[in-house]
Amino acid sequence: MKLRVGLVGLGDQWELRHAPALRALSDRFEINAVCSEVADKSHRVAKEFGAVASDGFRALLQRDDVDALLLLSPEWYGPLPIQVACDAGKAIYSTASFDLTPEQAVEVRCDIRQSKVPFMAELPLRYAPATVRLKELIATRLGKPRLLFCHRRLPLESQSDRLRRGKHCPLVWRNMMELVDWCRYIVGADPASIVSAAHGDQKGAVETYYQMASLDFRPVQPSADAPKQSPIRPLAQLSVGHYIPQQWSDALSFGRPASLQVCCEKGMAFIDLPSNLVWFNEAGQHTESLDSERAIGEIMLDRFHRLVDNKLANSTDAHDADCAMKIVLGANESIETGDRIHLDFDDN
Repeated sequence: MKLRVGLVGLGDQWELRHAPALRALSDRFEINAVCSEVADKSHRVAKEFGAVASDGFRALLQRDDVDALLLLSPEWYGPLPIQVACDAGKAIYSTASFDLTPEQAVEVRCDIRQSKVPFMAELPLRYAPATVRLKELIATRLGKPRLLFCHRRLPLESQSDRLRRGKHCPLVWRNMMELVDWCRYIVGADPASIVSAAHGDQKGAVETYYQMASLDFRPVQPSADAPKQSPIRPLAQLSVGHYIPQQWSDALSFGRPASLQVCCEKGMAFIDLPSNLVWFNEAGQHTESLDSERAIGEIMLDRFHRLVDNKLANSTDAHDADCAMKIVLGANESIETGDRIHLDFDDN
């Protein structure tokens, strides 16, 4: 099945992720309409893909030759394209799931559930080749995670307005949400509480900013072949910050920690995104380079195609983005109060 899509928004990942993926998957996706804030860019992309530049997202979603919405940037319109797509019965692929207020997130989740349209939030860390391989190793060789250490170091320039994903979600928040979702996915459980501390403005708007958060997960049962023990309470330590100017490029790359370090029941692993994985167990060290795997953009769009084609359960939906948002809001509350914040996901 060739899925006929309309593009709304052409964000900062268009050239690096989405355009190459759509070219590679041209046998599965047909771009018929394009809409973005910059008219010249809309016309250029439409011409490249043999599509029509649309004057607005409402007109785009009313077209008979558009079966699905690819929302690739929130821009000024926030959740409106998602809600209009739900009303029109169009499938939705969204990079904007983190750029919503909590109230908007609740509305969007209700709209998606009521319309029953296929929906996929773009959560790229889940689909990195190294993450996929780590999940396989957790299930077969390493056992359940006990401790996770997750780090992201940003240059100051990454906070400039031109790279923002939208008005509701500063990049520091978005990065923390992505790391939170990554750890939640790897552990396979929800956190019970969070405590956080920060240096600088809470939205990351000052020259130097650093935030750390400690996630205490709900208990998970040990692996069946592990020695008899009490349930495991995984702990994740996360940090994100921008405190090294871009002109200090040597300092930016010096001593950079692994993107993720995981200590498991029967071994440990180190991930450097997107495709480098080193893991250890009783047999010693194992180094895997997964550069030959498909790019993350292709993997995610292929998954969306299978979701729309009814070949895949709707496992990556608004719920995951909502959970990540709730956790980061809890972290922000912890920064303000100095308390550990207990998390409740029953209303999700």
